[in-house]
Amino acid sequence: MAIAARAKSAKSASVPAAAPPALTRDQEIFAYREMLLIRRFEEKAGQLYGMGLIGGFCHLYIGQEAVVVGMQLAMKKGDQMITGYRDHGHMLACGIDPKGVMAELTGRRGGLSKGKGGSMHMFSKEKHFYGGHGIVGAQVSLGTGLAFANAYRKNGSVSVAYFGDGAANQGQVYESFNIAELWKLPVVFVIENNRYAMGTAVTRASAQQDFSRRGISFNIPGEQVDGMDVRAVKAAAEKALAWAREGKGPFILEMQTYRYRGHSMSDPAKYRTKEEVQKMREEHDPIEQVSARMLREKRAKEDELKAIDQTVRAIVNEAAEFASHNPEPDVSELWTDILA
Repeated sequence: MAIAARAKSAKSASVPAAAPPALTRDQEIFAYREMLLIRRFEEKAGQLYGMGLIGGFCHLYIGQEAVVVGMQLAMKKGDQMITGYRDHGHMLACGIDPKGVMAELTGRRGGLSKGKGGSMHMFSKEKHFYGGHGIVGAQVSLGTGLAFANAYRKNGSVSVAYFGDGAANQGQVYESFNIAELWKLPVVFVIENNRYAMGTAVTRASAQQDFSRRGISFNIPGEQVDGMDVRAVKAAAEKALAWAREGKGPFILEMQTYRYRGHSMSDPAKYRTKEEVQKMREEHDPIEQVSARMLREKRAKEDELKAIDQTVRAIVNEAAEFASHNPEPDVSELWTDILA
């Protein structure tokens, strides 16, 4: 009887996903362009890494573009974003200049962190982007802190904290869940479940594989979302953001997504088959879904979509050129921005 009661409680705490409503033509075009910008940028970053122009770690966002773009479609001015080390796509979705992002990847003076942070540590106070964090799960506590500041200031803003299925098993995540619900903080926890964390399938590493239910013991509602469909992401984001903004506390969104590349550039990704990756590309690609839908519904012509791709490629090529020739930081920069 006790087990049945717990099961009933668990079921009621998870909010069923709604069918994704259609986007307007302008929203579809915007989503297509933004996702394509992230895809082309990451492809170029992979090339520069192979050429030795990017050092250290480099985690690409290819395949997961609909998550951050869909969230951005629902967010309001003043809402904050914080994420882990797979962060290039999140910065671009915030409207940050691709040249500054790429220059940081190559360690140049014109980078967002003056070339001193690299791939995993970039910030933009102007765009309310608070990192880029290399410590697994650290951004969840920091994002909860941002939400506390919003509640304290009564500014109506919501903090959006992104983390992966691997980070979802970190203890500090649950400490953040507890305090966020206890104090009804305006935060949306976005779990980007790309199925493999650093290289171990969730089926082998997680006792509870429905990540939308990870907040049940804290009374935090959650929803599973098709993270490969930008429409579904936007619809779920609007619900979650409204919940948090109305003072009801945190909300968990599990984005069921997929990364096409390895965990990082040094990962051969031998823990999954090529057939699995190819099937996801062919049947669930977030960008192809939008372009196919617009062509099918005669919302755009093929020439128009090709023109968008050409424009995006030009932006990315300009960023790569800047990042390849911008000067490196002066040695004196080693002593700036240091907290003593």
